[in-house]
Amino acid sequence: MKQFLLLFIFGISFSQNQTDAYYIDVQGFRGNVFKHTQEVSHLATGHPNGFLVSINKKSSGKKEWQQVYAYPDYGISFQAIDFNNNYLGKNYAIGLHYNFYFLKRQLLFRVSQGIGFTTNPYDKESNNKNNAFGSKFLDNNYILLQYQKQNLLGPIGIQTGFMLTHFSNARFKAPNSGINSYSFTFGLNYNFDKDKPIIKDSLPNSKSFAEKIKYNFAFRTGISEAPVVGIGQRQFYHIGLYADKRFNRKSAIQFGTDVFFSRHLKDYIQFSAVAFPDKKPVDPNTDYKRVGVFVGHELFINKLSIETQFGYYVYKPFKYDIDIYQRLALKYYINKNIFTGIGLKTHKAKAEAAELTLGIRL
Repeated sequence: MKQFLLLFIFGISFSQNQTDAYYIDVQGFRGNVFKHTQEVSHLATGHPNGFLVSINKKSSGKKEWQQVYAYPDYGISFQAIDFNNNYLGKNYAIGLHYNFYFLKRQLLFRVSQGIGFTTNPYDKESNNKNNAFGSKFLDNNYILLQYQKQNLLGPIGIQTGFMLTHFSNARFKAPNSGINSYSFTFGLNYNFDKDKPIIKDSLPNSKSFAEKIKYNFAFRTGISEAPVVGIGQRQFYHIGLYADKRFNRKSAIQFGTDVFFSRHLKDYIQFSAVAFPDKKPVDPNTDYKRVGVFVGHELFINKLSIETQFGYYVYKPFKYDIDIYQRLALKYYINKNIFTGIGLKTHKAKAEAAELTLGIRL
């Protein structure tokens, strides 16, 4: 659900302002699978290769945020990747992205979020070695860091660099070790239109974005499964209460607490009490709830913002996973007081939950 929400939100912004210029880029890539855990050693044997096709819409500074972020592009891309591994098969993904530019617009940094599909997911009988993908539909993220030169030969240009890509289902369904790969890319770009004049405001923005401390309530929900195949998917409810202080146009600092009602842990406690009698005994009545405190940062773009949070459990009776957690989330402000969004809660490289959020900021 979170991926469809992002595509919807981003699609609205992509469809607006049709007077902006467009360009397309087509790239091939080849690389390696990053062995982030011993569980994927048997999957990190081949050299993934594939292609990436993207349509990009240029901004010209008509909106204030475009000037603040040095006239980024935003667009949609299609990715195809062959892992060259019998267990993994091939993956396909469609995603939405921002391109940010540096060094006189010759260094490109792209961040993308989308939906993936795998041809060869885990199957108990036919493919039980694929512990990376427990479902056909996946979450996909990738980032690009590239040298780009447009209009090198008429409307044709080149771009080359590195790509990091991630596929997993955010533990929507077990198993879910996920796959991260890094690749070298090379491709061509083609401008459909002449570049529109960039609008530059010579006057400094007199508006102050600094705010008094604001108080937030965030309700996050979704479905996840304990790391045991077939144990069952369960609804979770994560409640966040936090304060934030916005200092300038781009940044706010956060501090708060989370309460986690993750019902898959209740099932996992019951399972552990029965399945591992030779280890330290687990009381089947152990409380599955957790409480954490966190600090965070919010990066404001336009109505969209990016949250990064680091938390520590102060109450966690069931000793499962490490005591530190992270959250990376994309927020969309419906108005100045109400926001929605999508996020990923993790413990280091291990995803726990894909969260759909509705919140209030007062």
